[in-house]
Amino acid sequence: MERSVRSNVHVFPPGVLKKRFILHIISRPFRSRSNWSLATGAPRPSVRPHRRQHTHRTERTQPSVTEKMAERQQQKHEGRVKIGHYVIGDTLGVGTFGKVKIGEHQLTGHKVAVKILNRQKIRSLDVVGKIKREIQNLKLFRHPHIIKLYQVISTPTDFFMVMEYVSGGELFDYICKNGRVEDTEARRLFQQIISAVDYCHRHMVVHRDLKPENVLLDANRNAKIADFGLSNMMSDGEFLRTSCGSPNYAAPEVISGRLYAGPEVDIWSCGVILYALLCGTLPFDDEHVPTLFKKIRGGVFYIPEYLTHSVALLLMLMLQVDPLKRATIKDIRDHEWFKQDLPGYLFPEDSSYDATVLDDEAVREVCDKFECNDSEVVSSLYSGDPQDQLAVAYHLIIDNRRIMTQASEFYLASSPPQGSFIEDGMLLPPGVKPHPERMPPLLADSPKARCPLDALNTTRPKPLAVKKAKWHLGIRSQSRPYDIMAEVYRAMKQLSFDWKVVNPYHLRVRRKNPVTGNLVKMSLQLYQVDNRSYLLDFKSIDDDIMEAVGFKSGSSTPQRSGSIAGLHRPRLSIDSASPAIDLPLLSSSLPGSLSGCSPLLTPRQGSHTMDFFEMCARLITTLAR
Repeated sequence: MERSVRSNVHVFPPGVLKKRFILHIISRPFRSRSNWSLATGAPRPSVRPHRRQHTHRTERTQPSVTEKMAERQQQKHEGRVKIGHYVIGDTLGVGTFGKVKIGEHQLTGHKVAVKILNRQKIRSLDVVGKIKREIQNLKLFRHPHIIKLYQVISTPTDFFMVMEYVSGGELFDYICKNGRVEDTEARRLFQQIISAVDYCHRHMVVHRDLKPENVLLDANRNAKIADFGLSNMMSDGEFLRTSCGSPNYAAPEVISGRLYAGPEVDIWSCGVILYALLCGTLPFDDEHVPTLFKKIRGGVFYIPEYLTHSVALLLMLMLQVDPLKRATIKDIRDHEWFKQDLPGYLFPEDSSYDATVLDDEAVREVCDKFECNDSEVVSSLYSGDPQDQLAVAYHLIIDNRRIMTQASEFYLASSPPQGSFIEDGMLLPPGVKPHPERMPPLLADSPKARCPLDALNTTRPKPLAVKKAKWHLGIRSQSRPYDIMAEVYRAMKQLSFDWKVVNPYHLRVRRKNPVTGNLVKMSLQLYQVDNRSYLLDFKSIDDDIMEAVGFKSGSSTPQRSGSIAGLHRPRLSIDSASPAIDLPLLSSSLPGSLSGCSPLLTPRQGSHTMDFFEMCARLITTLAR
């Protein structure tokens, strides 16, 4: 009996029994595994959370539309590089500092151009300043014919400039492929270019490298100016001396190393672009650079017979060797050839255009994409942070909608430009509608909006620069702009001065001399000197000019009745679209004409200069207390 029992027992080599037993358990149905774990005393697998989650998902009738969109986007972008909210795609081009790739916003689906800048490369090439200028200028601009910068994303190795995407390529390639452009089409593109250049100049920026290679075309063949790396910020009374740009498009004063103010250089380059559009060739061209420079200095170029007399005259005005005789933006706008079929949106004169009106549909679309409420989107748009994801998405939606509609609707659906005077906690009062181009000379950036390239030049010694003149009458300060203006308001109130607010950083002030009875007037303007300091400039203003700007005589003014409270609700009463008055004591345009005022500006009795200096001294002394 004992033998029979043993004969039924199978003996397996070590490890085989365990292996077969495990395989047998695995091959069992899933529901029997829990029974096996209870019978053997083994730890029970934790399958309940998974089964509960599975049951919860099956109870839903079907996935929502948002989940379907998210799932499709995830499947579409799977395996591709993602930077922030952007999925990087194919390479559009290769530049000196890196590649330009096409990107797609993960939530809105809009296409962008991503310029990739390698930190090490821009350090080694010593072009930090060039890249920084481009970022600063593009962040400031918001114009239908200037490439927009939506966001700058910084990583330890690279910078990613997220910019507006245009699919038409360069104007240079378009001319090379199609030859000279018809007169009507050339005028349309030239009008758009001049509008963008005028916008730059009125924001005190000179491009200095305008050429067909830097003019891009969108899908509807609209011009877009790009590459602001060589641009310079203009200062009042300052002349530039840097020779930059491409030789074929450079003005005579640039290649000669002479001083130039700035705008006239861009006018020359625009003349070369117009010639290239109309003729399909360049007015000044030679493989031998010294010969090319000789042609440019001589200013002699061939005018084909097929050009009309009107446009030929415009070309000769723009390609004048003497910069003082060269055409200005105003001369170009008044030219008969340029004015034909000129769209009104290129040079808006109606102050009702409002850059602060938000597009409700775009706001709702951002709310749907990011699952947030309206107040969060509005707060992001007014925060002044160029990196805010909600603001970036809003601009993408607005710009892509504008591309699909008429460009004349641009100013009606744009949010405030980054760096403008709409800052944290500062809301414009009802009825105040600042034009997108009517911005104060001071554009104070918030600390979080500082350019990420600031930290690159910590080790490299800065090149020796020519010292700028320090001649000014005013006060320098490193306080915040709003703190400076708050102190100015308090001092003026203490001294019983009357004032008129032109914009938050520009005031026109008057005081009555108790001895002579003369009214002394001056202008207070806050300028940004560098990244840390500001200059409150004092400027004398004559009598009848104050009447021209609406400073009525009387014991009280509407601006003064609000005192300091008016600082947070600036009233913009100056119309930038009005004609400027050419007077030596004024540095900015004034509304209206003086013809309706006094026909003659007669000098007053007494010393206006001494009264002005006394007024300055009183204000400075009060501010210093």
